[in-house]
Amino acid sequence: MHSRPLRIALLTSTLLASAFAAHAEDVTLTIESWRNDDLSIWQDKLIPAFEASHPGIKVVFAPSAPTEYNAVLNSKLDAGSAGDLITCRPFDASLELYNKGKLTDLSGLASMANFSDVAKSAWSTDDGKATFCVPMASVIHGFIYNKDAFDALGLTPPTTEEEFFAVLDKIKADGTYIPMAMGTNDQWEAATMGYQNIGPNYWKGEEGRLALIKGEQKLTDPQWVAPFTEIAKWKPYLGDGFEAQTYPDSQNLFTLGRAAIYPAGSWEISGFNAQAQFKMGAFPPPVPKAGDECYISDHTDIAMGMNAASPHADQAKAFLEWVGSPEFATLYANALPGFFSLNNTPVKMEDPLAQEFVSWREKCKSTIRSTYQILSRGTPNLENETWTASANVIKGTETPEAAAAKLQEGLAAWYAPQQK
Repeated sequence: MHSRPLRIALLTSTLLASAFAAHAEDVTLTIESWRNDDLSIWQDKLIPAFEASHPGIKVVFAPSAPTEYNAVLNSKLDAGSAGDLITCRPFDASLELYNKGKLTDLSGLASMANFSDVAKSAWSTDDGKATFCVPMASVIHGFIYNKDAFDALGLTPPTTEEEFFAVLDKIKADGTYIPMAMGTNDQWEAATMGYQNIGPNYWKGEEGRLALIKGEQKLTDPQWVAPFTEIAKWKPYLGDGFEAQTYPDSQNLFTLGRAAIYPAGSWEISGFNAQAQFKMGAFPPPVPKAGDECYISDHTDIAMGMNAASPHADQAKAFLEWVGSPEFATLYANALPGFFSLNNTPVKMEDPLAQEFVSWREKCKSTIRSTYQILSRGTPNLENETWTASANVIKGTETPEAAAAKLQEGLAAWYAPQQK
């Protein structure tokens, strides 16, 4: 009479035990990210490659909308509902999470040895002693050009400032193309693809950037004013009405074949490949004069850290070791041309335009944007002020010297090392 319920009870306990055993074997890690545009790359290429070599660990990529990511992530971390792996924005937003105990110090990971100090700088403490996210990718600045236009006009990519303006003069004199596609309406491009693009050649990359942080150089020094002086000369080459031209307007002018040169970030590569009907090339920021050492803005953009409250710390660390590996570097950089691996192992790019950008690392010294580390923590914010200054200088409403003086005054108002 009693054997049937007993058999069911035994069967149930056996099923529960086997379900628990399966659960114990398979751990699922969740990745938080703002990059919702690369969901398919994670699902189709990256996660299957990791899972193939790590049986028992499953990974789910669960992005938020880019504009909401910081707020969503902070509330999830506070509520204890955030994923195990946290995609890290560069500099202060991630540093604040680490300082609050939300991200783990990953300095002990073996794969951290695959990254330079410049690569780690966006996800390290100010003293460099702790690194809390594994660097994934950077974006590189330079100029993308219409190769068909250059061929038609008999032009070769310039290597010096003098050659650069000679090329612009020839394009302007011919009249078929707007020499350069950039507007000042949105301001940030004037700073990011103007001042920060060419500036490292003048302030000598990391040498100047770190000297500014230490208070050993000022924004009114000649090497910091010089990039403003150069972008002030861009005005005649930007086409009619550039003051009202937005960032998408500039992209369209170039991809429709109406402009010959586009001051660029490498993040444009995928979109331009899809839209432009002509051959493209790229050249690094021309050096001030022949024989000068070259520098590129190779700006740290994205990394991955570990939620300090993750119940799966060992598995999350195994995933992060893989993110720091040459295998991940090759997969990620080729899946997203224009977002370049920060790994010391060189990655061969399949996309020719991406390969051109990344090849500059072999001949030029890499640096990051001068305003991003430490110097934009106060009010006025140096990064945002540099947007306005760069746009004003290009429009001709402010002189390079006045723009530099205003930036220096703003920085010195709150930043102690600049007050000496």
